[in-house]
Amino acid sequence: MSQSIHPTPVNALDHAAFVSAFGSVFEHFPQAAERAWAQQPFASIGALHDAMMNVIRQLDERDRRDFLNLHPLLSAANVRAGTMTADSNAEQKSAGLDAMSAQQEAALDRLNAAYLERHGFPFIICVRHYTREGIFASFERRIGRGTQQELDEALAQIAAITRGRLDARVAALG
Repeated sequence: MSQSIHPTPVNALDHAAFVSAFGSVFEHFPQAAERAWAQQPFASIGALHDAMMNVIRQLDERDRRDFLNLHPLLSAANVRAGTMTADSNAEQKSAGLDAMSAQQEAALDRLNAAYLERHGFPFIICVRHYTREGIFASFERRIGRGTQQELDEALAQIAAITRGRLDARVAALG
């Protein structure tokens, strides 16, 4: 069941305020909010999320791959360096990726490199839904799959990631 959105504050936002509130829901891709805004009023958070996901789904293949490549690698080094968005940093920390052994970090680096080589975009997973061990197991399972299957899986994972982010942004509006 989709949670209803009271017309205020989400549907009352002008374009600039809407993009300011929701432009960072999708990793380095404010266009999802910019383009979805025209579809308001939104009856629910789910309808708002669907409108934003549809922006991604309607990208041509090259642009969709470019979008996927905006996402960071799962990496303890990235967490420590603070080179990711605040959302990605917090999400990767929540899965314990900042507290791995040197062997685990090296294994993750190898998996990232192999996945990128095979599929041409980073491994994307909603880390909030997995333990660190579950992430590694999923990585091992998914790395050998076909690229089209992984493109579909990446979009499903992005839907889970962005729904959590969107829920937090809407809640922050009050």
